[in-house]
Amino acid sequence: MISNLFLVLGVAVLSAACRSFQHRLLFRLGTFGIGVTSFLAGWLLGGSVWLGAALAASWLFLPWLEILTRVRRLRLPLERTLLPRTPPNRESFPSFSAVTEEVEAQGFEFIEDIGWHHEDNRQFYRVLNAEERKTQACICLAEQQDFAFYYLTLTSRTADGRVFMTWNYPFSYGLKLPPHLLVQRFPDQGPFSRMLAVHEKFLETEGLNPALLIAQEPEEIVQTMQSEMRDQLLHNIHLGVLERDGEKFIRYTRRGMFFLWFQFLRDLVRLS
Repeated sequence: MISNLFLVLGVAVLSAACRSFQHRLLFRLGTFGIGVTSFLAGWLLGGSVWLGAALAASWLFLPWLEILTRVRRLRLPLERTLLPRTPPNRESFPSFSAVTEEVEAQGFEFIEDIGWHHEDNRQFYRVLNAEERKTQACICLAEQQDFAFYYLTLTSRTADGRVFMTWNYPFSYGLKLPPHLLVQRFPDQGPFSRMLAVHEKFLETEGLNPALLIAQEPEEIVQTMQSEMRDQLLHNIHLGVLERDGEKFIRYTRRGMFFLWFQFLRDLVRLS
């Protein structure tokens, strides 16, 4: 029994060590090792292969605790009015000033700080515009209770209603994207200059001549963002991912909860 215990602990320590490296292969090996550790704990310490298999599989179903206890009760507003917001402080977003300077160094000019909030959910956007490029950049901060993360977006729009976005959103998105919104994931946090180059290559690959892009006045940009947010929510209501809860609120359906679980499985493969 002692030898089995040391074997399980050894695999656990090795898995944690692999996940401490930035190398993708080693990180994925560490993630696989966590499942192996759970299996060995059930098999060698619990005395049952089936218990080991159940413990290993439990990692795949762990998100259901969050889905059933929090997401199932979550109610969010359908109308999300983007209002002026105070920039985040250094404690909540330490690199905010540095990220802003990096974006402005590429020719983007500050438009407005806006956002919306509902109970523990807060969204902040610093909107910047490059008039000559006909492209907008957003520095986005998402906060929910004690959890927060930031990401960047680059958005270009055409006169026929298509929207081309490059972003480094760190997770699989919790909503389905409408067909007119074409999204390209930028896999890194920076530098912004490279993200901008990738976005322009994206437009080139899609066969978009800069003349086809539309320029927007600063006041139009915020109105467009708000309209696009509402259209996306209505699109997900139409697909059955969301449903109305009264006149003002929406919530995830059962189909939406399974969609969130599948998105978690995608992240497990992509981020591990």
